[in-house]
Amino acid sequence: MGKIDKPGRTLYHNARLLDPATGLDIKGALLTDGEVIADIGPRLCSNGVPPDTDVVDCEGLCLSPGLIDMHVWVREPGAEHQETMATAGRAAAAGGITTIIAMPNTDPVIDQVALVDFVLRCARETSSVRILPMAAATKGLRGAEMTEFGLLSEAGAVAFTDGDKAISNAQVMRRALSYATTFDALIVQCCEEPDLSRDGVMNEGEIALRLGLAGVSPMAETIMVERDLRLVELTGGRWHAAHLSTASALAALRDGKDRRLNVTGGVAPHSFALNETSIGEYRTFAKTRPVLRSETDRQSVVAAIADGTIDVISSAHCPQDPESKRLPFAQAAFGIIGLETLLPLALELVHNGQVPLLKLLATMTCNPAKLLRLDSGRLAKGAPADLIVFDPDAPWVIDEKKMRSKSKNTPFDRRPVQGHVRRTIVAGRSVFERRRET
Repeated sequence: MGKIDKPGRTLYHNARLLDPATGLDIKGALLTDGEVIADIGPRLCSNGVPPDTDVVDCEGLCLSPGLIDMHVWVREPGAEHQETMATAGRAAAAGGITTIIAMPNTDPVIDQVALVDFVLRCARETSSVRILPMAAATKGLRGAEMTEFGLLSEAGAVAFTDGDKAISNAQVMRRALSYATTFDALIVQCCEEPDLSRDGVMNEGEIALRLGLAGVSPMAETIMVERDLRLVELTGGRWHAAHLSTASALAALRDGKDRRLNVTGGVAPHSFALNETSIGEYRTFAKTRPVLRSETDRQSVVAAIADGTIDVISSAHCPQDPESKRLPFAQAAFGIIGLETLLPLALELVHNGQVPLLKLLATMTCNPAKLLRLDSGRLAKGAPADLIVFDPDAPWVIDEKKMRSKSKNTPFDRRPVQGHVRRTIVAGRSVFERRRET
């Protein structure tokens, strides 16, 4: 990650220690030694600080594992004008994200060992945070022939997906789930039945009719979830719904969990922070995937996070250049950026009394780490020293002009939020520090 020198020892004291993996929420201190956590506790170093140790006063703020963003379009290789690993890393660090999981929808597609190696090498050389790739589940994302899961896993791919393309062929999905069990690999699905969603650009319903725009039926999501749950039941594979947005699909996932299937689900902040009315009069920055749904669906997403049906919140960071968005709504590109707004938007659920803080943090730390078989996402001796210090109550206003991402396509510009990252630490090194006055 740019630097190769080994970090020294640092004591983070006067902190509110938060570890969702164990339910820890106490005042105390944490000691890092090199790239790992050396010790943690309420009375750590109460008899004195070890020699040659830097000291950071956390001022009573929250110290938690760094966030793991499980769904990011980094755009490199192939579309570096929209984002690069370096710019995505800077934005992620400012947002408290210490690990980015990069989607394979690049040019060329990440479907070969050499391209997995490229992502890992380029990330080490240019990014201030960790970047790990998901590999394509099918060659060229064409949904027909599976990639070499074993070789790609060995090279460093953490899961398999066709990104924003659903694996629509049921036989291909069945084979992928079966094949993946050999390597304990996770299959991540874009839950959107393509025949029902083709040409749709927003939620199907009254607003779409008034605007004269083609709608995406909620059933496009539900049917795909229900089909894949049956295939998981048949194969025993590990399956994750990338971003759910509808009440009916969430109910299907909940039912699958009740039947003890090996399935999990994720959502993006726009599915609980916005609804279809945010499109207004053809506002292309609110053209998202999955599309913004009804207020009833939005409330169902919040309830699913609260009751544990949803395991992961990820940004769905999808940078687009201005030319891709300055088009008629039907022709404009899907997607919004989200690395710097992931934490404050998620914290709205805490401030509104809808989700407890530790449960919310679990969706962005230990839960994705467990799914992807990562060592990070927890505060424990020997764990990677990937940490954030944040003030959950600090008020600020989102300003697209100040965002570090190369692209600025956000529907949250000028939205007041609470929750600011003060410091981000990756492998024991501070990669971001926010001055108090900003």
